[in-house]
Amino acid sequence: MVEDEELIAEAVATGLRRLAMAVDVALDGHEALARIDVNAYDVVVLDRDLPGVHGDDVCRALVASGGDARVLMLTASGGVLDRVNGLDLGADDYLVKPFAFAELSARVRALGRRARPAAPPVLERSGLRLDTSRHEVYREGRFVHLSRKEFGVLEELLRADGRPVSAEHLLEKVWDENIDPFTGVVRFTIKQLRRKLEDASLVETVTGVGYRVA
Repeated sequence: MVEDEELIAEAVATGLRRLAMAVDVALDGHEALARIDVNAYDVVVLDRDLPGVHGDDVCRALVASGGDARVLMLTASGGVLDRVNGLDLGADDYLVKPFAFAELSARVRALGRRARPAAPPVLERSGLRLDTSRHEVYREGRFVHLSRKEFGVLEELLRADGRPVSAEHLLEKVWDENIDPFTGVVRFTIKQLRRKLEDASLVETVTGVGYRVA
């Protein structure tokens, strides 16, 4: 989330985190470029009118980097020419301020699906059923109440389709950059996930590699 108005940036980031997304915040163009240089993002929500480095230049840098990040550009100007110019810079979508959070979050989810390999909205494996749109999980037909982080971890494991997923990957996709990489939060979340699924064998530990749903 790149936005120079801190209250807006934090409000949007908090809302997206409640939807089980990992979100970093940058308050100007220089900070945005620094973060983009070291992190691989699925989606960048980019305010066009930024101090320091203009949002247009940040967008150009993103496109030139050749990464997979999708860009949702925000602007206070809703003119057709402004939208066309933004899209011509390489932005994937355009949203005019003021905006409704529900619309922004829907657009972020849509861009996120385009930024990663296609996956069905419902993921099923080993008696587990995870509905990404409804944010619901069932085991053998029984609803399982999961926290946002538990849901995010299980989604990443099911997306891997049986391949082991490292703790580092889970930290990058489910938590934000402020998390301590040496924390035991992934191990604790896996423990809680196993408890709620009522079958520890569903989520296997692959020694020295990570975790998987067999």
